[in-house]
Amino acid sequence: MGKYNYKRRPTSVTSVAGIGIGGDNPVRVQSMNNTSTRDIAGSVAQCQRIADAGADIDRLTAQGTLEAEAMGEIRRELRRRGCDIPLVADIHFNPKAAFAAAPLVDKVRINPGNFVDPGRVFKKIEFTDEEYQLELQKIADAFVPFLRLCREHGTAIRIGVNHGSLSDRIMSRYGDTPAGMVESAMEFLRVAVKENFNDIVISIKASNVVVMTQTVRLLIQAMDAEGMHFPLHLGVTEAGDGEDARVKSAVGIGSLLADGIGDTIRVSLSEDPENEPPVARQILAHIDAMKSDDIADSLPEDAEPQRRILPKVFVHGLDDPDGEVSTVRFAEGNRVGRIRTYLAEHKGNTPICAVVAYPPEMSADEVAVAAAIDLGTPLLDGLLDGIGIDAPQLSPERQHDLLLGILQATRLRFTKTEFIACPGCGRTMFDLQTTLHRVKEALQGYPALKIGVMGCIVNGPGEMADADYGYVGAGAGRISLYRGKECVEKNIPSEQAVDRLLALLRADGRI
Repeated sequence: MGKYNYKRRPTSVTSVAGIGIGGDNPVRVQSMNNTSTRDIAGSVAQCQRIADAGADIDRLTAQGTLEAEAMGEIRRELRRRGCDIPLVADIHFNPKAAFAAAPLVDKVRINPGNFVDPGRVFKKIEFTDEEYQLELQKIADAFVPFLRLCREHGTAIRIGVNHGSLSDRIMSRYGDTPAGMVESAMEFLRVAVKENFNDIVISIKASNVVVMTQTVRLLIQAMDAEGMHFPLHLGVTEAGDGEDARVKSAVGIGSLLADGIGDTIRVSLSEDPENEPPVARQILAHIDAMKSDDIADSLPEDAEPQRRILPKVFVHGLDDPDGEVSTVRFAEGNRVGRIRTYLAEHKGNTPICAVVAYPPEMSADEVAVAAAIDLGTPLLDGLLDGIGIDAPQLSPERQHDLLLGILQATRLRFTKTEFIACPGCGRTMFDLQTTLHRVKEALQGYPALKIGVMGCIVNGPGEMADADYGYVGAGAGRISLYRGKECVEKNIPSEQAVDRLLALLRADGRI
């Protein structure tokens, strides 16, 4: 797919079935099946479609040893057909499945929140320092044999932390914080380094773009302090579907790539997984368009930009801001670099609105991704007070909605219901896409409301940390409803669950 010519953060190289991740290798694109892993034929067909859509690496869930063994069959059949896309086994709660998968796949993803620690009950646990050290020893005792098995078979490992699945142990000491997410990863990385196991990729994800980007940067600081330089996988988890999901993903992933951070990416969509790689490629294409000598055109390293408090954040041309506004138009070249350089040189007390112009030959979808990166990056830096776009290929209404979506993704202004929805996988036991559409149709237009729609228990209750209410798969055809992290209705038949969610919201006076 070619190299991307901006300055990347130096990392070590991890090999996944001969595909290099990190170093001078291209940024790799990933996706994940939503088929049942035991459905060999269906999974093989979807893996092929995902590869054809532009993914370099594909992941399937392996919730048990049977699914792990099925992945071996899927891999063999793909190779027989001439498709050599590396396969990753996704493991939660079941280390036995990880050990079963390691000899059969190219990479195994483990979640530090549930590889050794028991499943969360959201209970505060008090540890003395000595007791906490004993818990860390349990991690080493369980993880070292797995590292040695992976080394024996040439299998890479992804250490994947999700905001929604931190263990009760980590939550008790660090809280539901970026620091807790980082420490969850570092505990396992220290064991791997001690064992001299280096074929590792790290992901540290959240559905909240601000939390995700802050946590990735904090992880880099923590690794640098301990001499670690592992490659990073980027993604905004539970982004949902449609343009809002694409904007959230582009803001989060693109703002980090613009600073040379990231070695492999996934755009998580609650849609058919083959829709994901083309969006990831659009993000990379926009980053690729940045000139390598412009990537340094950002704030000096010693600068600490702070978002200034204004009466309100506004969308240029749609609201009437208080006071004088300086509007700057950016039309060519590295727009992220140009905007940041301009602001570093000219930012004073006058609010600044950046308006970015896009050529008519760009498609509307390309404009949405580009604008999310160009404007989302300085917004996350705390440098802009208003945003606008000049894009004749978008109607005024779509421009309006896109700009509001960028502001919502950066957590500056909420004008619509926030849907936190997982992409679905082999664990999902209901029609997630149809359900999400039904929930969205029923709940559009409540800007103070955040709704989580989760396929299973893995991240569901945890991601309620950033949602007011949750709709979580509890079993085959069964749904549990949450108010925050509290389960208020269990095992509802899925055909009744949307109506019961609406009834709960009405009873609470939220709609």
